[in-house]
Amino acid sequence: MHEALTKKLMVLGMDAMDPMLTKKYVEKGIMPNTKKFIEMGSAREDLVLLGGQPTVTPPMWTTMATGANPVTHGITCFFRQSPDDLEKTGYNLDSRNCKAEQIWNVTAEAGLKTLVYHWPGSSWPPSSDSPLLHVVDGTQPPMINAGIGTKEKNFMLQAREDIEEVTFHRSASGNGITPCVINDMKIKEENKPGDTYAKATAIDAPASATIVLDYADGELGADMALVDMALSPIKAPHGWEKTPEGAKEFTMLLSGGLLRRPCLILPNEQGVYDKIAIYKSKKDAEALAVLDKDVYTVGIIDECIAGDDRFMATRNMRVLRLAEDGSSLIMWIGGAMKLDADELWHPKSLYKAVVENIGYPMAQHASLGSQSMEILRKVVLPTWDAYGKWQSESNQYLIEKEGYDVVFSHYHFIDIMGHVFFKHINKGNGAISHEEFLQLCEDVYKMADDYIGSFMHYLDEGWTIMVVSDHAQVCPEHKPPLFGDLSGVNCGAMIDLGYTVMVKDENGNNTKEIDWSKTRAIASRGNHVYLNLKGRWPHGIVDPVDQYVLEEQIMTDMASYRDKTTNQRIFSCVLRNRDAVLLGMGGPECGDILAWNAEGYNYDHCDSLSTTLGTCDTSVSPIFFAAGPGIKKGYKTTRYIRQVDVAPTCSALLGVRMTHECEGAPMYQILDEVY
Repeated sequence: MHEALTKKLMVLGMDAMDPMLTKKYVEKGIMPNTKKFIEMGSAREDLVLLGGQPTVTPPMWTTMATGANPVTHGITCFFRQSPDDLEKTGYNLDSRNCKAEQIWNVTAEAGLKTLVYHWPGSSWPPSSDSPLLHVVDGTQPPMINAGIGTKEKNFMLQAREDIEEVTFHRSASGNGITPCVINDMKIKEENKPGDTYAKATAIDAPASATIVLDYADGELGADMALVDMALSPIKAPHGWEKTPEGAKEFTMLLSGGLLRRPCLILPNEQGVYDKIAIYKSKKDAEALAVLDKDVYTVGIIDECIAGDDRFMATRNMRVLRLAEDGSSLIMWIGGAMKLDADELWHPKSLYKAVVENIGYPMAQHASLGSQSMEILRKVVLPTWDAYGKWQSESNQYLIEKEGYDVVFSHYHFIDIMGHVFFKHINKGNGAISHEEFLQLCEDVYKMADDYIGSFMHYLDEGWTIMVVSDHAQVCPEHKPPLFGDLSGVNCGAMIDLGYTVMVKDENGNNTKEIDWSKTRAIASRGNHVYLNLKGRWPHGIVDPVDQYVLEEQIMTDMASYRDKTTNQRIFSCVLRNRDAVLLGMGGPECGDILAWNAEGYNYDHCDSLSTTLGTCDTSVSPIFFAAGPGIKKGYKTTRYIRQVDVAPTCSALLGVRMTHECEGAPMYQILDEVY
């Protein structure tokens, strides 16, 4: 160890931030904060952080936190293969699954007060008993408290004079995407004295089976998902204590129709209807909220019912369309976030401090809109704009209040937006053009630049800041094979190759039930192929003595597998488990064979090598740039900086020891001249 190069360090995680797009937009002049940041510090000319494998959230944030590869830390995909059932995968954003030491354990041990804020890679439950380690969530990538506080999905409401009755319809309209999320997670208190996690909470999310038989079943089917719709008549007010002149009434249904809220449509002085007022009861004099037409409104507090529970929650809303004569309206009603949800804040006093001084977290929402630019512009982007401001302000409030020396913080905005529309950028999708998607992509990165800019004053206050991402996302040229979907068992390619066999229905068509008596291997999660071995799985049919030969046959067939339209290869790399260590994979948490989809045949990330490029200047590579004390100013390095180098560079900057399982090295070339 040596003397510290900085007294304060922040690692600002920008999930899915693409170095190619960032460089393009910096040069175009639309990311001024990022441009200034890069000029103040060090990076590669191309801004690339050489990514590890697999290119997906939990493994790569864990790699940056530990300085170890997935073969070492054991987090090898978004989900974790069940050891008991080849068909099932389980939850993997759990620090207890991590076999390598996290850098924040080291900083806390060294007496540095440390905040780990929403880091979706082996951060929760807290991995150290040190009172100097504070941890906020990290169990779900999208938003704080997404897994435990979101108790109601967002939905659309239509009210018209020609509608006859108030009704609620499931999966009736629009489209919604919520990638990589387990909602309504169960959290149980651990009360064992002396246990490492005694002060924290444990995650209880059972393994589940997802069979991806066609595109509608997995990630690419996300835009096919429908959202709920409430319908209400608009009519003259009836039964109210008092109503303004000219008002009209309709009913808002909440909690799937279990709660009814009477609403008034109100005219302005010119007689134009331009706002609505939401009431708990027609007897109430004061409205719960008043919404102006076409204004995004945050923090509407009301009740919510979920199962047998009734509690207070916060929602965001927007009246998208309101006829001037008050005869019709369409509005978006955001998901409900439970107010009393401090289970994932350690210590819990942090939650109280944030909600009292900044406000409540917002609900995890389905990212609507890949078929509607109106929804994208008026709902999705404003939601992330509001959430980004809340997260930045809550981070900064805690930094000032608690006096942290080290902060590891993560923001998932770009990734979620990428899942919504990146696959459509190149060709459009019928409803939205190529040019509109290109402009939307620019606007996403402008918002990311604003978020980064909100932290830049810390550079003037003696902090060193690293900006990193776990991966980026490509817009592929072709549709991917049914291989590489992280959500479960990928059947398509393995059926084509004859290794996975499905039970047939009476018409001879494949069902979503695997015929284990004939299945020799399956593809699971993003990159893994498992042999159906006797003695390892209850339904095993492959004799272990035949494993090597069968692996060879499968790898040969996968290498020869061609796209039916282009006749190009589908897989860029196919390796045995033992050989995958060359890419930082392999070991007991990986399949018998690991494979990566070829460039052009990707979902957007996870299935591809980290060097993969896409159309429209997209890539899978993560990003890196840093500035502040200990970092050279205005410096461009030619060194390849790897994700395993992030943790040891933190150690070098802070003058603390390396993590126990560290496999990377400090980024010597960008550090001030001490080496």
